[in-house]
Amino acid sequence: MPTDQFSVAGSTVIVTGSSSGIGRSIAERFAADGANVVVCSREQENVDPVAEDINEEESAGRALAVECDVRDRDAVDALVDATVEEFGTVDCLINNAGASFMASFDDISENGWKTILDINLTGTFHCTQAAGRVMKEDGGGSVINLSSVAGQQGSPFMSHYGAAKAGVVNLTTTLAYEWASDDVRVNCIAPGFVATPGVETQMGVSADNVDREDVERRIGLSEEIADIAQFLASPAASYVVGETITAQGVPQVMESPEV
Repeated sequence: MPTDQFSVAGSTVIVTGSSSGIGRSIAERFAADGANVVVCSREQENVDPVAEDINEEESAGRALAVECDVRDRDAVDALVDATVEEFGTVDCLINNAGASFMASFDDISENGWKTILDINLTGTFHCTQAAGRVMKEDGGGSVINLSSVAGQQGSPFMSHYGAAKAGVVNLTTTLAYEWASDDVRVNCIAPGFVATPGVETQMGVSADNVDREDVERRIGLSEEIADIAQFLASPAASYVVGETITAQGVPQVMESPEV
């Protein structure tokens, strides 16, 4: 049975927030499959090692590291320009850059609220609008947004983050409709807990302790999110438009009382 439909080889992909965690795993996965990847973060020194590691591998894909704060539209425009200059086009954008902190709603300052919305939601707006212009001019492409289960349900002590990620889900649906005629597919991934360095710091759960074969769990691996991203970017997902794929392990449901 052929599997070529799952390949992203030869495409050019921008992955925001790719210095570590989910973003880095996605960039490494795409490059290993033959895609050229542009990795970016707010600090150049954080993404240079990612690009260097990818370029040292014997894969067909190459990597370019670019410093970019997704809150800054000029920086985002420069990111897209650098991508086109290096690789000729943009075939796929993965809006992974995000940030959060835990606080009760009453304790969130105006600046704290604005910062989290700017990174998670406005940053997605900036990158999508800038990269989307290139995609539409060049015949189409794919946008993959990263939301969160926090944007699909209540998120106590993360109201700012949940609100921003809910906006990402809604933007995905709306933009998928608007851009379908331009042959740009827009989809979204909503991860639950994933064993990233940040989660390990907060929860003490390392990716080394997660068994990928274990179905009964509530924490995943960055590589598992990269699997979904590759599918959504590939021709195999040609009929998937405007969807948000939730990856949270075992669902939380009401259990039947014992009788």
